[in-house]
Amino acid sequence: MNTFEQTLFLLKMRGPQTAQQLAALLDITSMGARRQLEAAQEKGLLVCEDVADKVGRPSRRWQLSEAGHARFPDRHADLTLELIAQVKTLFGEAGLDKLIAAREQSSEAAYRKLIDGDSTLLQRVNSLAVARDGEGYMANAEVQDDGSVLLVENHCPICAAATSCQNFCRSELAIFQRVLGEGCTVERSEHLLDGGRRCVYKIVPVGS
Repeated sequence: MNTFEQTLFLLKMRGPQTAQQLAALLDITSMGARRQLEAAQEKGLLVCEDVADKVGRPSRRWQLSEAGHARFPDRHADLTLELIAQVKTLFGEAGLDKLIAAREQSSEAAYRKLIDGDSTLLQRVNSLAVARDGEGYMANAEVQDDGSVLLVENHCPICAAATSCQNFCRSELAIFQRVLGEGCTVERSEHLLDGGRRCVYKIVPVGS
């Protein structure tokens, strides 16, 4: 992955960043980072915003534009939307619900094969993150100071389908709860379809 692609990847994974922050992450000079950012901006892949800090002059934060996000694949979006429309036409909403339910059962079964029910909560979340990452969600697990664990999904490879039919992600919370076990609670703290930059699930040990 070249420096240009690394710059886009870091902005996708970390959200808005200054040139100085990106320079440190890329191990290049601030001038070098600015060149990468300006080149991406010229291609329409980035936008920037000057944010006023508490002291000193405003800092310029860079983030992906809609075209920049589109560089990260949404699995065959056009075909998926066409298939959803066809299923609705042929079988109605009930038929689409059956299709989604079958997908949910398949996903849950696949996750259960990868998650050891006797492992620690962090290990279980890590296993789930690996599974979701393999599906294109750019997922990772992050331990928090309060003992909870975040399942962070920086990308949604089925975003077009989920936007068209939000039932595609209606039961993710329930699936995650079941595969992670009764010793924790799962709640969604950020949601892409509600205007968030990503989807984040907070997993809290019972009794915390």
